[in-house]
Amino acid sequence: MSISIEGPSQRRGRQDVNGSKVLSLGHYQPLRSLSNAVIERRLDTSDEWITRRVGIRSRRIAEVNETVSYMASRAAEEALKGSGIPRSDIDLVVVASCTAIERSPNVAARVAGELNLSAPAVIDVNTACSGFSHALAIADHSVRAGAAANALVVGADKLSGVVDWTDRSTAVLVGDGAGASVIGQSDTPGIGPVLWGSDPQKGKAIRIEGTPPVFAQDGHTVYRWAVTELPKLASAVCELAGVAPSELGAVVFHQANLRIIEKVAEGLGAVNAVISTDIVESGNTSAASIPIALSKLVGQNRVPSGTPILLFGFGGGLAYSGQVIRCP
Repeated sequence: MSISIEGPSQRRGRQDVNGSKVLSLGHYQPLRSLSNAVIERRLDTSDEWITRRVGIRSRRIAEVNETVSYMASRAAEEALKGSGIPRSDIDLVVVASCTAIERSPNVAARVAGELNLSAPAVIDVNTACSGFSHALAIADHSVRAGAAANALVVGADKLSGVVDWTDRSTAVLVGDGAGASVIGQSDTPGIGPVLWGSDPQKGKAIRIEGTPPVFAQDGHTVYRWAVTELPKLASAVCELAGVAPSELGAVVFHQANLRIIEKVAEGLGAVNAVISTDIVESGNTSAASIPIALSKLVGQNRVPSGTPILLFGFGGGLAYSGQVIRCP
């Protein structure tokens, strides 16, 4: 049996490309909404306690048939429609998720199959809540190196499938969904240098483990780490990109906790930026939170095209990742 490589080799990116850029965005959220009022009837909690501690008022919960790969495909479909890129020209799919049940084919391959893409490289990334930024960096590096011309980058998670619904410390947090972007070649960089890393000694503060796997966290450890370290890390991302925090048009942090978002944004000094607070209506959707929030900001025309936007994710394993992009 012979395998032709003519198609993919012709699609591969230029070696002299200077950068990549975000061409389009899309997102998908389940229709089923779960309000605090419903949760307080099930658990020893209240709407006042939830909004005061984490800022969430409602979240979207997937049905049984709304798998991680299904939601990822729906978000990717929307991003593709807005990109102007033929499906045949997508030669890399990177999906970030920490809740996919399917191991092989991986989620990226399932998305490629669902969308009838033609021979793309398919990569899954599991760095939990910072996954989308990691995946975006992988796509950016691939395009700039000439290994790909156009990439589809997706963050998708179904935390409702791994949460203990009797544990009020985690059950009030989780939501489900997916967000996606199409990345293409650019003569001027539209995706800035990535700053990524981790704090392995505190890695167990957020975890999904066991059989069956269950989401758990040490909320106090996470909060203290986030409000102490994230302003410095987010500032370092801006410095790498050559953009002052005051020049940012928007800031999209991982939507983990409204108190963390507000505290870190204040410490960063992004005084002119729109600060995404999608957590209020979507909850914590892990790797999906940044692309969902970003897709909504852009779709609502809240950020002018070309404006610098800071993306920064953090979470499981206390892995973190961020970069400044230009609004499509």
